[in-house]
Amino acid sequence: VQGPALAIGSLDTAQDGKYQSLLLRLDAQEGRAAERQMLDRLIDGAISLAPSSYASIHVVLSPSEYTSLSPNLPSLLQQTLTGLTPLGTLHLLNLSAGFLSLPDELTLAGFTIIESVTDGSDARIVAQKPLPIVTPLPSALPLRKKTDPAKQSSKKALWALSSSSTPTIDAETLLTAADRERPIPTCDPAIAGAPRRKKACKNCSCGLAELEAEEAKSGKVVLLDNDSAVEVGAGDVAKSLIAAAKAAPKATSSCGSCFLGDAFRCASCPYLGLPAFNPGEKVEIDIGMDDF
Repeated sequence: VQGPALAIGSLDTAQDGKYQSLLLRLDAQEGRAAERQMLDRLIDGAISLAPSSYASIHVVLSPSEYTSLSPNLPSLLQQTLTGLTPLGTLHLLNLSAGFLSLPDELTLAGFTIIESVTDGSDARIVAQKPLPIVTPLPSALPLRKKTDPAKQSSKKALWALSSSSTPTIDAETLLTAADRERPIPTCDPAIAGAPRRKKACKNCSCGLAELEAEEAKSGKVVLLDNDSAVEVGAGDVAKSLIAAAKAAPKATSSCGSCFLGDAFRCASCPYLGLPAFNPGEKVEIDIGMDDF
């Protein structure tokens, strides 16, 4: 990369002549005088390098100065990276064997190592500033073409549910007098002895109410008490149950768990098959119930 060069030296390298030798070599290569700076001015912040101003930066220090530079090395590398143009080079000269970790420091700072000589009197490292990463801009999407208003309106009219040219029909005119009458609720005809899923409604007209009334008159109620069973006619069920309950002794149990249900009853229990009940109450079952 062609461009101005910058030489960074120190008091020690100025005294031993290495800094002057570097300046003479750069002046001969570039054909013009290289810019000169001292390390302590850069470290102290007395000066700062202009961004992207130098094609190459050359640093020559003594081994002891490289050692004392270690705490401020990241700051110096960042300043030199800023001052270099893209693909510009940083030359660290007069290195000693104790600076083998410099390539790692340069890589962390953003440089690319292109040359590393760690043996001999001409030990040096040359690093390059990479090109900036350019993020491509997203491609512009084509604008939507304007549609013809006439075509757009015709398309809307095609999919419209109604239009001015379509005659409307009054839904009320489609109903007849029979459609407007309230339907009379009906149910399946009642059949004696057949299982039924419901009781007669309030205004039963299918005969189920009459069938239930006939079964209530002819049905019987069975009162179970210990080992005896008493059948009572259902003509006057309430009176018969009261009289039978008074005449029958209270229910007793030999095992004490008959009232709990079939899961707690023995095989010869007279209450087997009956629902659970409270101790001492009468167990009643109507033989006209649908469940039996």
